Amino acid sequence: MVSLLHSLGLKNLPVSIYSLVCTSQLGFNALFSFFLNSLKLTPFILNSLLLLTISSTLLVFQDDDAESKHVYKREYALGFICTLGASAGYGLLLSLTQFAFQKVLKQETFKVVLDMTVYPSLAATIAVLAGLFASGEWKGLGTEMEGFKLGEASYCMTLIWTAISWQLFNIGCVGLIFEVSSVFSNVISALGLPVVPVLAVFCFGDRMDGVKAIAMVVAMWGFLSYVYQHYLDDCELKKQNI
Repeated sequence: MVSLLHSLGLKNLPVSIYSLVCTSQLGFNALFSFFLNSLKLTPFILNSLLLLTISSTLLVFQDDDAESKHVYKREYALGFICTLGASAGYGLLLSLTQFAFQKVLKQETFKVVLDMTVYPSLAATIAVLAGLFASGEWKGLGTEMEGFKLGEASYCMTLIWTAISWQLFNIGCVGLIFEVSSVFSNVISALGLPVVPVLAVFCFGDRMDGVKAIAMVVAMWGFLSYVYQHYLDDCELKKQNI
């Protein structure tokens, strides 16, 4: 469900706006972790939540040209809502994963990390394949492959390497949840988000207007606020171990 919402969001939003709205997942993750994983909401954490929320909200008020307004009148709102919902769902998923490690599985082995990665992915694959063949859409895969601008080989390589990359990402993400916490894992994942809007300007021709730039700065401020809190926690932990 989260992946479907992300796909709808990316379909209806420019890459730069989509990536910035995704920064709200850190705030959602911290909120759910407060209730599920006993996360301490310090002033720096609260500051991070507020700034990341403001960063996402600012994007609603950006000014587009006439063509963009015509195209995104409904699509933009749908994309924004879907991306925000996906961020909330992903934050909840990470918190539930940590909860499962702490309260349900209670094992400290790498096999547990692989089990938490392989079995959900296997179930999702079976569900997607069942839907693909049940709906008859598999018949159009050949036409879709032939219509890919970069060629059939590039189409296959894109799918293969996307699948491999996502599996490696999932193993690393779940591993960080297992070793540290869901919020820490999300922070590491969020490291690349502020870079995407800048790359989208050069790679996809997205326009970097004032509101988008401010939203990026606010998102970075919120992210650094959370990182600083982890730094303080690490310093306190070292003092206790001395």
